[in-house]
Amino acid sequence: MTTTIEKTNMDEFERLLEESFSKSNAVADIVEGTIIRKEQDGFLVSVRGAKTEAFLPSKEISSMEGAETVDLGDVKEFYVLKEENDDEGMVLSLKRLAFAQAWAQLNDAKIQGDTILAKVVSIVKGGVLVDVADLKGFIPSSQLRTGTPFDGLIDTKIEVKVLEADPKKNKLILSQRQAVAEQRDQVVDNILSTLEEDMVVKGEVVRIADFGAFVDINGIDGLLPISEISWSRIKHPSDVISLGETIEVKIIKIDSELKRISLSLKRMGEDPWQQIEGQFEEGQVITGTVNKVTGFGAFINIFPGVEALLPVSEMAEENVNPFNRYKVGDSVEVLIKKFTPQEHRIALSVKDINKDAE
Repeated sequence: MTTTIEKTNMDEFERLLEESFSKSNAVADIVEGTIIRKEQDGFLVSVRGAKTEAFLPSKEISSMEGAETVDLGDVKEFYVLKEENDDEGMVLSLKRLAFAQAWAQLNDAKIQGDTILAKVVSIVKGGVLVDVADLKGFIPSSQLRTGTPFDGLIDTKIEVKVLEADPKKNKLILSQRQAVAEQRDQVVDNILSTLEEDMVVKGEVVRIADFGAFVDINGIDGLLPISEISWSRIKHPSDVISLGETIEVKIIKIDSELKRISLSLKRMGEDPWQQIEGQFEEGQVITGTVNKVTGFGAFINIFPGVEALLPVSEMAEENVNPFNRYKVGDSVEVLIKKFTPQEHRIALSVKDINKDAE
């Protein structure tokens, strides 16, 4: 004879059993299923607890369009793309499962501080887009080693750190600069021990700024000041060098304490101030080209890489405005008033030429 308590327990068990078989799986759930039949544009999948067979579209099998990577009888985990209702079965995805796993791995990399590889696919406003495990990520210009995107980055693989990985917002922000900084800390002492002042080395231009450029020397970024790029006056480092370019430079200083190296490109060639010794003399009249005009005078190029100063007081007997009298590119006849190439100084005069003519 069945008691009231036994009947109540039996009813509760049947209810829970029914719920276990009728429970619907929500979007983004992970379910296990078996591939049971091939359809024209996908596969049917038997999922435990589902009322009807689920459907796996071919386009949701792989991130590679139309690639079929499943066989009948395969038992796999699937991502629920669309939940089951009274009219239709679930729609599943393997591709989204791979994406979910990729997001999880990227989040782990962020937490652990791991370095990962990313392929640069395009340059966009404010940075570059990269591909990481079939996910699109963004590296802001400020987080690029170069500081500025350039065409040579496209299709290259670079090491990066994960700054943000948010699958809900589909937001993946990465940093190449942090990855490079970590590598630098690990190898800097070993590399510095192999370098010496006056050594000629090859390096890649990895960043250009108004004050100079940074050149990668075996993993260390050396500073190439704008004053050490060319013997001639230049407005900006990019006038002579470009991002990604490989150049030969001379090491002019190594600071082991601060772990910095200073470089020179202009010293790879002969010092033009040494070349002009014996070619000019005081009292000689020559023709030069105006390189720069300032309030106190004009700088005149008299030899490749050599500038001499024409003070405003030496332009004429009367007071003149140098900006009204000369402009960059003008050819001007000048007299060498003082010649001391050892000190890199040459003083010029125009008014003294006029005096001699009188």
